Amino acid sequence: MYDFLEKLGIEEMNYGAFHGEWLTDVSGSVLEVKTPINGEVIGKVKQAGPEDYKRVIKKAEAAFKEWRMVPAPIRGEIARQIGLELRKYKKELGALVSLEMGKILIEGEGEVQEMIDIADFSVGLSRQLYGFTMHSERVRHRMYDQYHPLGVIGVITAFNFPVAVWAWNAMIAAVCGDAVILKPSSKAPLTAIACHKIADRVLKANGAPDGILSLVVGRGKDVGELMIKDKRLPLVSFTGSTAMGKRLGEVVGGRLGRTILELGGNNAIILTENADLKMAVPGIVFGSVGTAGQRCTTTRRIIVHESLKDEVVDYLVKAYKQVPIGDPLKEGTLMGPLVDELAVDMMMKGIERLKQEGGKVLYGGERLTGEKYPGGCYVTPCIAEAKNEYEIVQEETFAPILYIISYKDLDEAIAIHNNVPQGLSSAMFTTNMQESERFLSHEGSDCGIANINIGTSGAEIGGAFGGEKDTGGGRESGSDAWKAYMRRQTNTINWSTELPLAQGIKFDLG
Repeated sequence: MYDFLEKLGIEEMNYGAFHGEWLTDVSGSVLEVKTPINGEVIGKVKQAGPEDYKRVIKKAEAAFKEWRMVPAPIRGEIARQIGLELRKYKKELGALVSLEMGKILIEGEGEVQEMIDIADFSVGLSRQLYGFTMHSERVRHRMYDQYHPLGVIGVITAFNFPVAVWAWNAMIAAVCGDAVILKPSSKAPLTAIACHKIADRVLKANGAPDGILSLVVGRGKDVGELMIKDKRLPLVSFTGSTAMGKRLGEVVGGRLGRTILELGGNNAIILTENADLKMAVPGIVFGSVGTAGQRCTTTRRIIVHESLKDEVVDYLVKAYKQVPIGDPLKEGTLMGPLVDELAVDMMMKGIERLKQEGGKVLYGGERLTGEKYPGGCYVTPCIAEAKNEYEIVQEETFAPILYIISYKDLDEAIAIHNNVPQGLSSAMFTTNMQESERFLSHEGSDCGIANINIGTSGAEIGGAFGGEKDTGGGRESGSDAWKAYMRRQTNTINWSTELPLAQGIKFDLG
């Protein structure tokens, strides 16, 4: 049906367990993968069961013991080659992302570019896994700390970024000397299968041990529960809902494991009296409509000074009316479908709750049907007048609903901004230096990401990505996020001929 599926090695029936070779005897049920573009089945996956997971983790453990002793720059060279191989399939992978989860083609290719970029980033990182040297209080002693590979890392991803989030974790973990097991969303498993086929060719060409990058596609109760309870996974990186993140954090923490939690966002943009609206409106529209509102960094609240509210609403309604909605694989489309009919239902229920609480729909929020919108997953993006204290506003509805909230002064604006459970991404548009510096100060945004004169979405891979509060507190991708994938060790070397004890203690044996 789609030529690019064959180029990526996607078949009518695919297998959901991989540890350097595909397990064709997997024991799980068959998963039909449907595209939200028109509801058609685009492939099937024979899923992994509990025994299949056990085979994968056993192979990954063995691979880690070998991989950790490969010099980090050599691991980085393999990451470089994986990046080069991904470049060859950028268009095909981008099209598969669009086909499988519904984001427009340019966004699909942009997500693949993030994979390429993080592979490039990891090459440099492989020569910068730095420790520190400290001065010892003891004579002729040297003290320092260093970072060692951690082990087999579990990565559980969401449907909305089916390849980029895996790469953020896998490329960083791999150059740190770890093995990785991915459990992708059941809504987007084909991209994971394609990526592992691409990466495995590079790993095998370099003689890397089987099991460095592994995959299990399976139901949560069959595979996910085993992963989060498995002490052989010292770190589990999870991207998904806050509710699921709390459950995962409790279970992994109960066995004293580590987590990287990238959970919900309720991201706002403050528009001050000094905002440049010509800059702000495009940022708002992309941030709220991009990926059909299904990003954790989607702009969900506009906190606008009361003097600008009517003007901003007029601008946004005009802009929203110009957004072409339809097949994300077709050129010119700016908003594709939601991922499935359940997501559409959740959006409609959210709008009804908004109205019940006293909110007002200013534009959109409708299901789109007919021949142009097959599959039942298309909607018009919604602009709504609301109050921050509404229960529905306090939650993250994973859909294109944008709440307009007015304020009188900057104290109120920052209070409104921070008064939600989530704390991922934030932005302010202003040409006033004092306003921008305050927003970025200790008393400003309480989010993990805070921007001035750019929107809430579109984080660069060079910066650590993640948030606070109900967003989970984890960090992935750039900066020093690599430290989460390693274990820290403090070392002391005595190069004297005596054994002085710490704190000057004398222990005389006569």
